[in-house]
Amino acid sequence: MNVPDTRRSIWEPARLGPLTLRNRIMKAATFEGVMPRGRVTNQLIDFHTEVARGGAALTTVAYCAVSPGGRVHANTLVLDKNHVTDLRRLTDAVHAEGALVAAQIGHAGLVANTLSNRAKSLAPSTRFSPPAMGLVKSATREQLDDVTRDFEDAARNAVDAGFDAIEVHLGHNYLLSSFMSPNLNKRKDAYGGSLERRAAFPRRVIDRMRHTVGDSVAITAKFNMTDGVPKGLWLDDSLQIAQILEADGNLDALQLTGGSSLLNGMYFFRGEVPMAEFVASQPKLMGYAMKVYGPRLFPTYPFEEAFFLPMARQFREALSMPLILLGGINRLDTIENALAEGFDFVAMARALLRDPDLVNKFRDYHVPEGLCIHCNKCMPTIYTGTRCVIRDALH
Repeated sequence: MNVPDTRRSIWEPARLGPLTLRNRIMKAATFEGVMPRGRVTNQLIDFHTEVARGGAALTTVAYCAVSPGGRVHANTLVLDKNHVTDLRRLTDAVHAEGALVAAQIGHAGLVANTLSNRAKSLAPSTRFSPPAMGLVKSATREQLDDVTRDFEDAARNAVDAGFDAIEVHLGHNYLLSSFMSPNLNKRKDAYGGSLERRAAFPRRVIDRMRHTVGDSVAITAKFNMTDGVPKGLWLDDSLQIAQILEADGNLDALQLTGGSSLLNGMYFFRGEVPMAEFVASQPKLMGYAMKVYGPRLFPTYPFEEAFFLPMARQFREALSMPLILLGGINRLDTIENALAEGFDFVAMARALLRDPDLVNKFRDYHVPEGLCIHCNKCMPTIYTGTRCVIRDALH
């Protein structure tokens, strides 16, 4: 396992696969909400250049679907050849600020809004999906072959667009994550049943992506430690799957997360649930559905600094590969302590929405912690441009 190095500095250059990052703080993937009909906009570019200018070593564009059916909804970018030139504008702008940039790549699976997408989605096993407002059917082997090729193509396009890293979405019960979940994967073929079989399809996809891009970019995975729902993926399985992925040797790091965008949307946020704002952000019919089903999908969890750390420690004990700590990181001493425990990087999201310059302020010892109060009122803004409403009110 990794031996914790208490001398490790936040601010020294750090290696991630073929990359050298200027420090150990990343901007985690946060859906930006400024891609109408999947277009690359100046607002999207500004979103990431502001974070880069603020000192983060790497910023992550989220969410880049591998196909139209793999979008979360119609205002999601598809990482196809048509977007390469526009995305090159984004990566060039981030590089000009001294930072690197990753593309989070995935297929939404059961999380896809099929009515908005006007395209069918896929699942490991047929089941009802609230986002799809109907049944999503089990994928055939031929369809999974197509999905694998879609991931390969998206990875190739990411390299052509100038991305330094690819983050494969293996979390939150998106398609690859749902294959690992015993709650969602009831298949009887080579992709279902035992732990090894449930891990087989995600492993295949990652292997093909690595074969496609070689060592030209870093490949990481946003990896579910737990689904946060009864009978879902939990540590007894996820630790073993992580060890299998490490042995495959195709990933440069795991970013450790948990929860389900399908069944438990607050597990990876924690804090207050802005239900009134969620309802107001929806069309009338969807707003009514949110009132009825929202409390079930968004249960309340008290916020705790670095709330995934206790689970993540189990992975640090079991693995030697680089690990990225995620989840409620708002303090400089949290980052210092995480590095001292052997984590290689930390990823921040809401804290950088509140203050994109926070990393620079940490570096210059201007503040010991960010201003985010974890009200989560940023969450409903994903439909109109993701932002901190407190910061918005002050500008």
